[in-house]
Amino acid sequence: MNVDLKYVPREWQRQSHLTQARFKVLALHRRSGKTELAILELIDKAIKFQKDLGLFCYVSPYLSQSKSIAWLRLLEKLEPLRRANAIEINQSELSVKFLHNGAIIRLFGGDRYDALRGVRLDGLVLDEVSQIKKELWIDVCQPALSDRLGWAIFISTPSGINLFSELYYKALEEPKDWSAARYTVYDTESIHPDEVTRLKRDMSETSFAREYLCDFSAAGDDQLIALADTEVAAQRVYQKADVGFSPVILGIDPARFGDDRSVVFRRQGRQGFKPIVYRGVDNMDLAARIANLIEEHNPDAVFCDAGAGSGVIDRLRQLSYDVIEIPFGGKATKPEQYINRRTEMWWLMKEWIEQGGAIPNDTALKQELATPIYWYDNVGRKVLESKDQIKKRLQGAGSPDLADALALTFALPVAKKELEDIYIKRRKVATQKKEYDPYKVL
Repeated sequence: MNVDLKYVPREWQRQSHLTQARFKVLALHRRSGKTELAILELIDKAIKFQKDLGLFCYVSPYLSQSKSIAWLRLLEKLEPLRRANAIEINQSELSVKFLHNGAIIRLFGGDRYDALRGVRLDGLVLDEVSQIKKELWIDVCQPALSDRLGWAIFISTPSGINLFSELYYKALEEPKDWSAARYTVYDTESIHPDEVTRLKRDMSETSFAREYLCDFSAAGDDQLIALADTEVAAQRVYQKADVGFSPVILGIDPARFGDDRSVVFRRQGRQGFKPIVYRGVDNMDLAARIANLIEEHNPDAVFCDAGAGSGVIDRLRQLSYDVIEIPFGGKATKPEQYINRRTEMWWLMKEWIEQGGAIPNDTALKQELATPIYWYDNVGRKVLESKDQIKKRLQGAGSPDLADALALTFALPVAKKELEDIYIKRRKVATQKKEYDPYKVL
């Protein structure tokens, strides 16, 4: 079928259409033309589809949003086909059927994503992904694309740490099947230069960077650790000579629930090492593994979350290992500044990162560190967002176990152990032997 859709793509749109990856993640600024790109991609793929019962979907955060933004544009583009009686339009279902092959384009809303359960999808556009629930992609749409290896395009303006940022960094690290691209207001040329100048002048630097430069690392005003700072920290690497004089500390964050991970994080001075993650291990097994790590690294201090780690702590103490329990919700060492111990540890970790701390270049860790927000209570103390609050705000986000384990290494000041002089130790043993004579007559 040949049809003139009166579409002349800009260069960035042309590049996006030509990219062959099955899953495309596009970071785009406001008013860039991303919805037009999405609609034309759906139309092109639906018209050319050669299998039976093809289904292509557009999903935005809300059904009303899909209807007001994408539906009218879709109908406008398909007007020539409507006049030619080549399509059937269903207003109530927000769907269009192409009569030559039976393929359907249908609009959904992320607020009613259960309507997508059980369907088979051949193509999908998720628009404004930063506002969409994680379950929509993980539990509903991804399985729906599996039958016929359907494709997906994820489009959004960056907005902190969420599903979109997770998918963007995943696409950067997994070139097979995935691609990621970022187009700023200077790349798309979709806004007049004078207006760009005005926006840059009138908006805060952070807001402009996030909304028009598509900067994932632009920190929000209430974000404790900026993603940009974690990126810088991940590029630092210290040698043994740089940190050898510092104490070795282990932070242990045992799993609270079935979907959480048990994490052990080792830090020596300004160097944080790759965390060790365990899944599906019970307290006895976890304690045995941690005992092996203690033997291997001879840490100067071992801190463990008391809330979920009481069984692990008890077992390690039975094995004669010195473990210090740290209650995340307990009283801070500086209660006039922090509402609880966890907030205090995270704040110390933030300062450590800003002052030169080095972390492993782990995407999950960087995102976890940049996720929590903070505020002040009515007496001016700092309050860090809890794990449960993060899960509620980000609608299904995982627990920040990696970051919490690193934070535990800042629970208390630690001094490096001094090895006892071997000659002094030998003299003590010799003295003890001299004083004890089992054959001496009393």
